[in-house]
Amino acid sequence: MLFLSAGHLQWWEGWAYTGMTLFVLVLSRSLILLKNPDMARERAEAGQKKDVKGWDKIIVPLIAVYGPLVSWIIAGLDERFSWTPDLPDYIQVIALGVMFLGNMIATWAMVVNRFFSSHVRVQVDRGHTVVSAGPYQVVRHPGYAGGILAWIAAPVFFSSYWVVIPSIVVITLTIIRTALEDRMLQEELPGYRGYTKRVRCRLMPGIW
Repeated sequence: MLFLSAGHLQWWEGWAYTGMTLFVLVLSRSLILLKNPDMARERAEAGQKKDVKGWDKIIVPLIAVYGPLVSWIIAGLDERFSWTPDLPDYIQVIALGVMFLGNMIATWAMVVNRFFSSHVRVQVDRGHTVVSAGPYQVVRHPGYAGGILAWIAAPVFFSSYWVVIPSIVVITLTIIRTALEDRMLQEELPGYRGYTKRVRCRLMPGIW
């Protein structure tokens, strides 16, 4: 979609983004299969489970499918029609590094938390318990925090003012999802309220 929108293949940002994304995808899924093979099935089948929250069935495709798709189309069109002046390459490389860091934080959270499902639900069928190791010692939703970090850096990497729009939408939806999920966990997951007293912040240490 990036290259179709751009109309050509001579676009280093498109290749760098694609390479980084594929590397993260292969690495994270390989680690899941090695450490928590049952979670791969959970993530694939969670959307069909009856106990998935109705609001999450709306939010997930917006964050995981339509948000990225729109951002790729806009980034490619911006490259094709030069809507936004190019930033210096070194700034874009730094932004790509920030995106990679955000993805690695999310991957770390996924590997540590065997209940890191694709949809929000209390996984009674899998013996759901509170996870407080690794990045969960710092914030309660490190996977979302990593994703937000990557989305903040995306418009800078693509040198596109217009990619800011889908980035803001996805970040806003992620914050809403974090609040809804956190409230659900406090109400339904035993031990989570105690965990919130030890780890105060949901996404940003010392802020929220």
